Amino acid sequence: MNALLNVEDLRVTFPTRTGVIEAVRGVSFTLGRERLGIVGESGSGKSQTGRAIMGLTADHGVIDAKRLDFNGIDLLTASKAERRALRGKRIAMILQDPKYSLNPVMTIGRQIVETLRAHEPVGKADARKRALDMLAAVQIRDPERVFDLYPHEVSGGMGQRAMIAMMLIAGPELLIADEPTSALDVTVQLDVLDILNRLVAERGMGLIFISHDLRLVSSFCDRVIVMYAGRIVEELPAAKLSEAQHPYTRGLLNCMPQIGADRHPLPVLDRKPEWRT
Repeated sequence: MNALLNVEDLRVTFPTRTGVIEAVRGVSFTLGRERLGIVGESGSGKSQTGRAIMGLTADHGVIDAKRLDFNGIDLLTASKAERRALRGKRIAMILQDPKYSLNPVMTIGRQIVETLRAHEPVGKADARKRALDMLAAVQIRDPERVFDLYPHEVSGGMGQRAMIAMMLIAGPELLIADEPTSALDVTVQLDVLDILNRLVAERGMGLIFISHDLRLVSSFCDRVIVMYAGRIVEELPAAKLSEAQHPYTRGLLNCMPQIGADRHPLPVLDRKPEWRT
């Protein structure tokens, strides 16, 4: 199986007054048309890895890699125009918080239609119908009403679903989902995961699923990458996550709630300096 995405020795740094912050340190992996989970604590570099692939790293950030290509396109040397053409159409990213990702002065429907028409030559009527169908697909009960609402008029969970619809509307080949279900009820979460799973299976889409939820990742993804302090410490099949060997991964698993177990005092992850090297 040919890799859809190749990442080799990816590094993302941010210069500051007190020195250089290494957010991502030598990350390497490949992605086929599969579901790859990336797990780790906040600050481990998960989201910065996804943003680097998307070309959304902050302007003062520095991206370096031996290889970073998507389906034969070198993302390191691609121009801004080429990057814009890729984003939304062939590569899309679902961000974690819709409050900061949706335009507050545009209706939800207009934003979804704008995304579609930026990449496909479709008329207004067809674009509206496809947007309504996508809103319905992410379990929004009254798409016609939500289509005309502004982001501040919907709940956080509904805003998250609207953003997922906007990212899926153009049928991307690679989808990076950064905590896409964190604001959703469990039942709706399962519906959204079913949509993502169907896209991978039916369209041959590649999915990078970034999450803190180890149980969710182990049941939903095909492979799992565990990140700590900007680097990968372990990679294994998702179904075998419970058999992880690295002490950091074992510590994360041990911190998960266990029904019927005596968890007093609560376990604390004892980090070792050597995990950073």
